[in-house]
Amino acid sequence: MSGNKSRLKAIQEITSAKPFETEMTQPLKKIWACDVFGLHQMEESLSKSAFKAIKKTVQSGAVLEPSTADIVAAAMKDWAMSKGAKFFSHIFYPMTNATAEKHDGFIITNSDGTCITEFTGSLLIKGEPDGSSFPNGSLRMTNAARGYTAWDPTSPPYMMHTANGAVLMIPSVFMSWTGEALDKKIPLLRSNSAMDSAAQKVLKLMGETDIATLNSSCGAEQEYFLIDENFANARPDLLLAGRTLFGAPLSKGQQFDDHYFGAIPERVQVFMQDFEDKLYRLGIPAKTHHNEVAPGQFEIAPYFESANVAADHQQLLMTMMKITAKKHGFLCLLHEKPFAGINGSGKHVNWSVGNATQGNLLDPGHTPHENLNFLLFCGAVIRGVHKFGPLLRAVIASAANDHRLGANEAPPAILSVYLGTQLEKVFDDIKTGALHVPTSGGLMDLGLSQILQFERDPGDRNRTSPFAFTGNRFEFRAVGSSQSVSGPLVAMNTMLADSLEWIAGKLEAALSNNSNETEAVFAVLKELMEEHGNVIFGGDGYSPEWHKTAVEERGLQNIPTTADALPVLKTQEVIDLFSRTGVFTPLELASRFEVYAEQYVLSIEVEAKLVIEMATTMIFPAAISYLSSIASTGLTLEYSPPGAVAETASAMMASVEQLSEAIALDHFDTIEEHMNFLAKDVCGLMLDARASADKLETLVADDLWPLPKYREMLFIK
Repeated sequence: MSGNKSRLKAIQEITSAKPFETEMTQPLKKIWACDVFGLHQMEESLSKSAFKAIKKTVQSGAVLEPSTADIVAAAMKDWAMSKGAKFFSHIFYPMTNATAEKHDGFIITNSDGTCITEFTGSLLIKGEPDGSSFPNGSLRMTNAARGYTAWDPTSPPYMMHTANGAVLMIPSVFMSWTGEALDKKIPLLRSNSAMDSAAQKVLKLMGETDIATLNSSCGAEQEYFLIDENFANARPDLLLAGRTLFGAPLSKGQQFDDHYFGAIPERVQVFMQDFEDKLYRLGIPAKTHHNEVAPGQFEIAPYFESANVAADHQQLLMTMMKITAKKHGFLCLLHEKPFAGINGSGKHVNWSVGNATQGNLLDPGHTPHENLNFLLFCGAVIRGVHKFGPLLRAVIASAANDHRLGANEAPPAILSVYLGTQLEKVFDDIKTGALHVPTSGGLMDLGLSQILQFERDPGDRNRTSPFAFTGNRFEFRAVGSSQSVSGPLVAMNTMLADSLEWIAGKLEAALSNNSNETEAVFAVLKELMEEHGNVIFGGDGYSPEWHKTAVEERGLQNIPTTADALPVLKTQEVIDLFSRTGVFTPLELASRFEVYAEQYVLSIEVEAKLVIEMATTMIFPAAISYLSSIASTGLTLEYSPPGAVAETASAMMASVEQLSEAIALDHFDTIEEHMNFLAKDVCGLMLDARASADKLETLVADDLWPLPKYREMLFIK
């Protein structure tokens, strides 16, 4: 179906659309984690000794004996087959922000032609996909293709049910034959280990004796758009690039602030209930859902989990969201900026650190000025963000995320820390050496007897801060909605490990000088604040004044694009950070730069080709048809739309011609040079072509326009 017929057909289909009929929601207790082979299921199916061993591995990372792996594998197979599975898969997380899986059967045949099922510890522990067919940054070549997957016992296996059957999914790491990490899970596990090691040193110096293994935790708030799939099928840009490369501004968008937390459309509510039932079956603790700020935009937020499991669950959540949306006649858009002129989507990563014995070490309690462990760990975060702010910007860099960072909707591309009024005063006092008892938030009293009073938080929130303290955790607000949370978690864990190592050295020296604990802690934090306190900022991160102050007076870096951000991964400071913590070897880090730089180049080139194709084959013909229809009337009009249409269409095609010439260039000496050309030249030409096309949308007769419009796509019926 061509021209405007596809759009008009989509409108007709949607007019009569009804919510997809689903089964009534079952009680949470009945469905919770019913498709997960977790500790509860293991305890029921394993011997006491085997269960004790696997539990120790899951909770503290202890080594698991191969004989125990055999027992676990047999029980896992029986459990999976009881749920209808004939296949298993080592699911892994390559450097694509997506997941990968290869399905293997439990079946083996006998010489007499009969078959049996088998799943041994060796099959559970190791799989073998092709290591050269995934992004690897030159770590693997076609003639050296071997790669391995290896079972990660700390993340529970689960059943994936689809229309094609059930498969046992086994979360795994992915490495090359030569041992380099080819995935996002290995660095995350390493970073957590580095953080645990450094944190143990600090806590022991603070007199703690019973210290359980420390883990970082994560709760990621996932934003997304839903549009009817009938519209998506008429938009090549949405299908292939994930965002609209053309589209005139809405007359009514989000300016009335009436969508945020508004009543959820019926079709969306049915989708959400179905989607969340699927998440509960997989043990993913979906906690909150609501309308977001922009029309057609929504959010789901799971509860906190250990970072490794949370990262796996985030990938699974995005997969299930797309599958379930399709079932309900929607296309789920995870792109950071699918529609111009309204808010894009992020994934706020809430991050904390703790263990079973000391609890959450980023919880200040009621007396934060006396909570020495909290002050040390919070100080370590402040130092880490100040020293490695450019690294944090690099790990959330992508062509898609560049569209929202720094706009009036997302945190700026300058990394700063927001602490809130109370904590900022505590750390300022530490810096000046005159600590006072901080004030609390006080009671909220509206003067209404029927409204119960409650205690206010000691500090407000700041939605313009990219890295904000929010009560008992930090919220990294600049992460993109389509991104894996593993990269940001790796950076945060590693910078924290580095800062805790620094603190441990300073603290040990102070304590050896016969200082008491409190004096030693405040001496270390005073030095820390004098050197790194410039990163703390509680004002408006969107204001031009802050941008100027941050760079010129505080020495912070403003890194606006991915082309500017990714080279940070090649700096000696970042190489040394990851090398001394054991998170990345220099070779592994170099591969990340190469992979992400290539993804940036390819993303923009795909968009540029789509702009050329759609402008030439869809939009320009619509303008010509409109001009022809007016000419055929023979009328002379005082107002002359033909002139405006012709002029605008010509301007669009001139931009398209320039764009075609630009993307044909291949004379770049380095990938950095290529990225900068795309960021500064090609993206500008794409915007020029779009400006003309969007103007044409407002001039050409509505019934001739080929692309579904914003007003049609964003207000779900």
